[in-house]
Amino acid sequence: MKYPKGSRQKRQNHTPKKQSYKTNDAFANRGMTLEKEIVETNKYYLESGKAVIHKKPTPVQVVQVDYPKRSAAVIKEAYYQKPSTTDFNGLYKGKHIDFEAKETKNKQSLPFTNIHSHQVEHMKRIEEHGGVTFFIIRFTAINETYLLPLSPFLTKWEEQFNGGRKSLPYNFITEHGYLIPFQLQAKVNYLQIVDDVYINGGDCND
Repeated sequence: MKYPKGSRQKRQNHTPKKQSYKTNDAFANRGMTLEKEIVETNKYYLESGKAVIHKKPTPVQVVQVDYPKRSAAVIKEAYYQKPSTTDFNGLYKGKHIDFEAKETKNKQSLPFTNIHSHQVEHMKRIEEHGGVTFFIIRFTAINETYLLPLSPFLTKWEEQFNGGRKSLPYNFITEHGYLIPFQLQAKVNYLQIVDDVYINGGDCND
């Protein structure tokens, strides 16, 4: 495929963080990528009637195909037709849910090179129209996964264009984000936090 150019202690007095979400160390190094765990979580949400949230398919243009057998085709070359928006979207309790998932091996920060401007613009439009949008960020080296609302993210994102750092510091994410619990069925149980922050009277603006 080718693209076109183009658990830490939370602050107890920091609203609206009504509770701290902790992971279980027994499940460290489970060997699954963040994306796969979210897909499995969404499958559980769907089967249990909790929410309808799916990974977005990326439009692909196939330019070369080989047919070694009549019953089989092998794609030899393909291109993404256009930059994708965010990774996941769907419906939960009447709210449009739209989010991007990122993971990094870096222990200190998430580089902005992992995030694209068109994704940020898309998320801003979703929020302007009353949707729920956020990042799910995993630090794989320390096995911690956070939900980071869009509003605090934007403050750091805009700073990079005025001489600020080109990454999201780990400490910023732990301060303004929410540590996501791991569970056997809902491996990345982000809707538990969506309930507290967005649905049940919370205010996600930090």
